[in-house]
Amino acid sequence: MKTMLKWILATLMLFILTGCWDNKDINHRSLPIAMGVSYNQGNYTVFLDIPKVSATDTIQIVSDSGDSINEIIDRISMNMESEIDLLHLKIIIVDKEFARHGLNDGVASLIRSRHVSPKTLFVICDESPEQFFRKMDRNSNDGTMIYDFFQKNCGLSPEIAYTQTWKIFRSIHSFTNDVVIPVIKSGKTTVIESSGSAIMKNGKMVGRLNNEETLLMNVFNGNKTQGKIEVTGKATVQIVGNTLVHRSSIVNNQPLLKSNLHLKVVLLDTKGKPTLESIKSDLNTEVLARFEQLFEKIKQGGADVLGAGQHFRNDLTRSQLEVWRTTYFTNLNIDLKVSTTIRNTGNLKAS
Repeated sequence: MKTMLKWILATLMLFILTGCWDNKDINHRSLPIAMGVSYNQGNYTVFLDIPKVSATDTIQIVSDSGDSINEIIDRISMNMESEIDLLHLKIIIVDKEFARHGLNDGVASLIRSRHVSPKTLFVICDESPEQFFRKMDRNSNDGTMIYDFFQKNCGLSPEIAYTQTWKIFRSIHSFTNDVVIPVIKSGKTTVIESSGSAIMKNGKMVGRLNNEETLLMNVFNGNKTQGKIEVTGKATVQIVGNTLVHRSSIVNNQPLLKSNLHLKVVLLDTKGKPTLESIKSDLNTEVLARFEQLFEKIKQGGADVLGAGQHFRNDLTRSQLEVWRTTYFTNLNIDLKVSTTIRNTGNLKAS
């Protein structure tokens, strides 16, 4: 009887313990670091940049075309000697045609399939992704240069936007929050060159920001930056800290956002002998004027990339939030006040 029970228990354990029967050795998997997607009249072309993993390997770029991104990836994987694994994908680069058409279907497909991590960075290319990959890999030893360009501990500049796939998916389904996506191209003397950022509205590209405007947007969104600002004819300062406090209200059926921005800066260089008060006053005026230009530019496109609507979610009903972009955002008044603290010793500590 005991022997019979042991055999029954052992048989049941076979159904519980699944083991590793479906695992594949890493040597039998291809791990692309970047993926390019171009769009032309309903047809997608996908490029996969597979870096070398040993000194004897070479950078490999594979591509195919089809009606959907997942279909193309499955076909590429079928025709390769190793399985394509996109869970380690770091960058997705799309062309301007795809961005103008709308990223909705492509992003939704990637998120729902779970083939790609939601933290994967999204980038728009000012040229063909194929041409960009070819130029980049001619100047890269291992194919990781594009990844390093967007790493905060490597080459990421405060004038460059940083937008992950999940943020785009959220903005597509949000009433009050849009995003910007960094725009790049191959450089003349450098491998990669920043071209600013793209303003996205419901997943579609509706405008552009230059690098200086992207820096201001990063500051307004509360991102800690180390950006530099030229104070006309007097000095160059570097932002070392920034805090922003918002207070929202509805006045005469119009949204009003009162914001207080405080900058901590250090002096990098000066022209002549300007006083700290004159530099501070001119800096506040300069930053305020640039922000006002930025607000007007964004409002014209109707894309709330500043996330101002998030501050009115407790002031408006759901039906009112549904028409935030068309009814309320275009009439939004932003009362911004800027103050500055200057560390005139720069990064030196007083003894």
